[in-house]
Amino acid sequence: MRAVGESLTNMNSEFAELERGTDEIIPPEEFRTRLRSAREQGRRLRIKAGFDPTAKDLHLGHTLLLNRLRAFQEAGHEAVFLIGDFTGMIGDPTGKNETRKPLTREQVGENARTYTEQVFKILDPERTTIEFNSRWLDSLGTEGIIRIAAQHTVARMLERDDFAKRYAGGQPIAIHEFLYPLLQGYDSVALKADVELGGTDQKFNLLVGRHLQQAFGQKPQCIMTVPILEGLDGVQKMSKSLGNYIGVNDAPSEMFGKLMSISDTLMWRYYDLLSFEPLSVVKGLRDSVDGGANPRDIKMRLGVEIVARFHGAASAEAARSAFIAQFSRGALPDDIPELRIAVPAEGIAVARLLREAGLVGSNAEGGRMIDQRAVRLDHERVADRALALKAGATHLLQVGSRRYARVTLIAG
Repeated sequence: MRAVGESLTNMNSEFAELERGTDEIIPPEEFRTRLRSAREQGRRLRIKAGFDPTAKDLHLGHTLLLNRLRAFQEAGHEAVFLIGDFTGMIGDPTGKNETRKPLTREQVGENARTYTEQVFKILDPERTTIEFNSRWLDSLGTEGIIRIAAQHTVARMLERDDFAKRYAGGQPIAIHEFLYPLLQGYDSVALKADVELGGTDQKFNLLVGRHLQQAFGQKPQCIMTVPILEGLDGVQKMSKSLGNYIGVNDAPSEMFGKLMSISDTLMWRYYDLLSFEPLSVVKGLRDSVDGGANPRDIKMRLGVEIVARFHGAASAEAARSAFIAQFSRGALPDDIPELRIAVPAEGIAVARLLREAGLVGSNAEGGRMIDQRAVRLDHERVADRALALKAGATHLLQVGSRRYARVTLIAG
């Protein structure tokens, strides 16, 4: 009985680690049954995650799928990193309100090369199978595409939220956009995937893969979706265009500083989604903060872990030391912007002042930063959203650990 109990404990622990940070598993019981059967039979599951190389640079938001893929590697399963060099030329219409401009094969090929350089900072190259979906989609031919298209209806396609909104709004939907989820789904048929990973925005496409596998006589894959990672502001999704991102290729000090700028609340979200620390360790860290430990020290631990993953342990420790020297000891950056801002006679709310100084994107974000205790005025933490400042003084504003401005308030 003890051996059975230990086996169940180990299996439950494996479930917890594999399901960590996921948004949804479809269907959950089938997923766990497949894992149990694979262990009993000594068989590896084939876990697929696809990436269309539509840009050269990856940020931490992109790595959520890679982290889950790595967890399956650690559990002994086969990780398939699929580069959508064929589908990348079509362009994923997910979340778009207009037809995407297709990329050339040369553009996709160049981006794919940078992907393979970056992903092995997370995945074990010895246990990773790299595939390109052009291997089977190039040779599919017209007959093959028609055979796949026959498995889906236009009505079903229009169930997709983005397609439905565009159709209802009279915005054009090109025929090739309907082909995208079908071809992505066929990737699962070609690879005979047991599990496919994707973002929450990919759920429709992942379900198409499950449907096509059934249509082609295969056991349908299970689906695991991961959430969209919030950026440094803790509100909007991480995006290079929004400037709230941490790039995989950011310099060590830049990466560490950005991680230290996140709120204490967002830190736990990053631990859940980005850290490789065991769940038991993360729980211990939470308990230590509840018991009075400084969240800054826990955040530094996360910063060192993430920087070391992409730049090595020595660079991570150097970034940590530099951060302590510059910020924790009261040193200020050399390039703090000097601004003059006009204010009305009744004064200006700090949240609005943060926006006008360019430290936050909106008054609402400024208020959230105050609530998260991430705002300092003349080195003192701001706790009151209603605080208003009058003209005739110069103040040092700070948001997080990296955003500064020195503002002189003048009568407007």
